[in-house]
Amino acid sequence: MKQIKTLLIAAILILGASQNINAQTKVAHVDVSEIMGKMPAMLDAQKQLEKLSGTYDADYKKMVEEYQAKLKKYEAESATVTEAINQERSKEVQDMQKRIVDFRDNAQKELQTKESEIVKPIMEKVRASIQKVGKAKGFQYVLDGSTLLLADGTNITVDVKKDLGF
Repeated sequence: MKQIKTLLIAAILILGASQNINAQTKVAHVDVSEIMGKMPAMLDAQKQLEKLSGTYDADYKKMVEEYQAKLKKYEAESATVTEAINQERSKEVQDMQKRIVDFRDNAQKELQTKESEIVKPIMEKVRASIQKVGKAKGFQYVLDGSTLLLADGTNITVDVKKDLGF
């Protein structure tokens, strides 16, 4: 009986100590995707990327139209020209196909590179602001709220927006 009381008291002390430890840890959450989606610098970056993408799309469509026109012309004339000319034209069409595919691949890579160049400094600015606000409010951990399943703690998204000036 005495051992049960001792175990019960020990369990209560351990639970009380763990509650005390949990109470000392301060955790907040922030929705980075909301901040990034409404941040003026990010909106400008998206416009730049859309403009660049539009330029690439227009160039790509122009190349495809030229390819299709040439292919149609060559197919229509194939019966009236020599085999040597048909082979030369076939090689030219294959070269055009390769240039189109290479252009598309390079355009995608350039868009990804440009996006990284533009977004990286914005993301660093957001992270710095989150750290600044989190430290100022005494939080030890700040979690990205866009992936939380339960966010019952303090949300510092508004504070970070204010710190970033919007």
